[in-house]
Amino acid sequence: MDKFSNLAAERRSMRKFTDEKLTADEIRLLERAALIAPTSKHTNGWEFVAVDNPELLKSLSESKEAGAAFVADAPWALVVFGNPTLTDAWIEDCAISAIMVQLQATDLGLGSCWAHIRNRFAADGSSAADNVRRILGVKVPLEPLCIIAVGHKGMDRKPFDESRIQWDKIHDNKY
Repeated sequence: MDKFSNLAAERRSMRKFTDEKLTADEIRLLERAALIAPTSKHTNGWEFVAVDNPELLKSLSESKEAGAAFVADAPWALVVFGNPTLTDAWIEDCAISAIMVQLQATDLGLGSCWAHIRNRFAADGSSAADNVRRILGVKVPLEPLCIIAVGHKGMDRKPFDESRIQWDKIHDNKY
């Protein structure tokens, strides 16, 4: 991408992926993006689990009732965990890291999509967070915020439609 404004407009949620695997270099750049994200007071209160095992991706896709099915079809996903005992800004820190991964994916010509886990539930009423921890063998106090599924784009998405920008949501100096 030539400019951040183009990168931001090109980043669209991608829920369909091809069967093509990611390269080791692509994975390394995605993981690097997660790890260089800014954090509150430089606490780095996040942890990540990179997943490319199809069985685990399928299990993760079923960790909540709706909105994560696409994870099963992704060749790679990054599960973003925060540690609330290290920072009270773990949610914000994890969200920043997650979007950095998505922007890096876009820059690489890949597609990505966020599956929200925190405060979500499976069809049986179980906690999606508990399900994700169980699937990946992660213990409390780590809290999963989201799963970022990444892969080669399985469909075309147009850049963000500039006519949909809600400029009236910006207030100068007062509301």
